[in-house]
Amino acid sequence: MDHPLSQISSIRHRLRRLGARQAHEERILRLWAQAKPQDSGSRPLESFMPKALRDDLPHLSAALSQLVRLQSEHPADDGSVRWLLALNNGQTVETVGLPRDGVCVSSQIGCAVGCVFCMTGRDGLIQQVGSAEMVAQVAFARTKRVVKKVVFMGMGEPAHNLDNVMEAIDVLGTVGNIAHKSLVFSTVGDARVFERLPQGLVKPALAVSLHSTRADLRAQLLPRAPRFTPEDLVAAAENYAQQTGYPIQYQWTLLAGVNDTAEEIEGIVRLLTGKYALMNMIPYNAVDDLPFQRPSWERAAEIARILHQRGILTKLRNSAGQDVQGGCGQLRARQSSANVVWASSFSKASLRQTPPA
Repeated sequence: MDHPLSQISSIRHRLRRLGARQAHEERILRLWAQAKPQDSGSRPLESFMPKALRDDLPHLSAALSQLVRLQSEHPADDGSVRWLLALNNGQTVETVGLPRDGVCVSSQIGCAVGCVFCMTGRDGLIQQVGSAEMVAQVAFARTKRVVKKVVFMGMGEPAHNLDNVMEAIDVLGTVGNIAHKSLVFSTVGDARVFERLPQGLVKPALAVSLHSTRADLRAQLLPRAPRFTPEDLVAAAENYAQQTGYPIQYQWTLLAGVNDTAEEIEGIVRLLTGKYALMNMIPYNAVDDLPFQRPSWERAAEIARILHQRGILTKLRNSAGQDVQGGCGQLRARQSSANVVWASSFSKASLRQTPPA
């Protein structure tokens, strides 16, 4: 059973029933999202808050604190920490405290896209995460560390839970005190993202999972992603970059022998030259059950260096928490199906094939 306050709209409804005006509502959401006590401030609550609302605050605070509960904690040598958090119905989500004051939240349990190199999507979509449950992940992280940046790059495809994600982004970008450019919406590419994000009060930065410049290879790697060609996807993303003034962050998981080729380097240069873009190269976080390997750090660094020399701003990143085997979906997979081995139907050889001329 879902928590009765799993949605921001449910919290607002409860507050209004108790006589909250907009100022009260925003104050309560602000203190919760920033992980501060509801009696914070120099003015006594009785001087400005309706009694029914004031009396309910301890019960509300307790309920909000139960939206996510720590199940296990996995600190890593790189300064990141992965938390496995339990929801009210016993399902679990992964949230990651990132170096440099960031936190990565999950928007779904499981994922429908089915990226063949990702543990999260192996069982498909299990459950949507509520907007309040996303904000609760940030509030939890703030009890542990400073949070100045929130990235929706955890479990799930945010575009497939768009209303809830946008509601969470709205709260975090207003009363949550996160700068709009420090809210990052990650997507494999979905027409609804490019339609809806520009309409929001809070316009987040955009990260696009590209992974290949070949349409045929990208379709194999991301089998249920919308069938944008790489060219059309970059064009739609560039339009959003020009509207917001934020560069697009292109995500590229480096898979040895699959998308670390000279052909792909040329494709990236072709697609991104002159674009308001940053390429994030992330060597694959290897998983025992999957048939992919990370390239050597030397090869990854060589690719980044070549792209820089060709005029493409590129950052080579490590997936957080590799030393604790904490790649996205791995903690939950070990806890939930400990036990079920997922065999990929793809081999690296089939993915390497060059398309016919």
